Amino acid sequence: MAVRIIADSTCDLSKELLERYNIVIIPLMVTLGEKSGYDGIDITPEDIYHYVEETGELSKTSAVSTWDFRQKFKELRAGGDELVVFTISSKFSACFQNAMTTAEELGGIYVVDTQNLSTGEALVIIKAAEMAAEGKTAQEIVLACGELIPRVEASFVVDSIEYLRKGGRCSAVAALGANLFKIKPAIEVINGAMEAGKKYRGSLNKVITAYAEDRLKDRTDQIDMSRIFVTHTKCDPEEVEYVKSLVRQYCPDVREILETVAGATVTTHCGPGTLGVLFIRK
Repeated sequence: MAVRIIADSTCDLSKELLERYNIVIIPLMVTLGEKSGYDGIDITPEDIYHYVEETGELSKTSAVSTWDFRQKFKELRAGGDELVVFTISSKFSACFQNAMTTAEELGGIYVVDTQNLSTGEALVIIKAAEMAAEGKTAQEIVLACGELIPRVEASFVVDSIEYLRKGGRCSAVAALGANLFKIKPAIEVINGAMEAGKKYRGSLNKVITAYAEDRLKDRTDQIDMSRIFVTHTKCDPEEVEYVKSLVRQYCPDVREILETVAGATVTTHCGPGTLGVLFIRK
């Protein structure tokens, strides 16, 4: 009996990585005015940027429903495989609770709250997929991932807090101050929740240089060098390549640097020009 690895779409894994690691995605829903569709299938980040520019309003997201989980779980369980399902932090969404409810009905399904988002989830999911490929049992994978989750270091620097303001995650006064003083805040995921980190000031190039240094410099003995993600929303390709060069500079032993573009759900809340360097601590 094999183990299948399932994740919701907030993990922001590229199509190539999903295929490489045999990971199945169940998408969240995104709503643009009167139009609703599945993240990455019916609605893309570009649709969101266009909608915000046209209307001045923000798109909305909703958790994977129990119905959607049930349909996919039944399909995958039909062959007798066990499922290990990874969701965005339960503090951000009802995905975990909906998956748990459905799993209890069907059996043979293990649900893991990653306590993270975007490729903070993906780091754990890929480790799980590697273990599944090695023949580990579902219980062994869940136990190992439970030890990994607290060691994930996920953070992003945000070029503009306009989307955060529209989504009610910061006040209009804070947004005004950030815009006037060219402040670009770092957002960190700590204990499953988003918290404001260091505030950077200046051009985006200056900011991402300082941010990468803060995250990586003199930490080669602390960082798992299996892989480091550089994840972003509509950033200039040259800026992304520059950040990747900084990763190579500070972490010369890293085995792979994976660039991913965030999907529609994460884009809804962060907006364009958001960039993060994410990894697992030893």
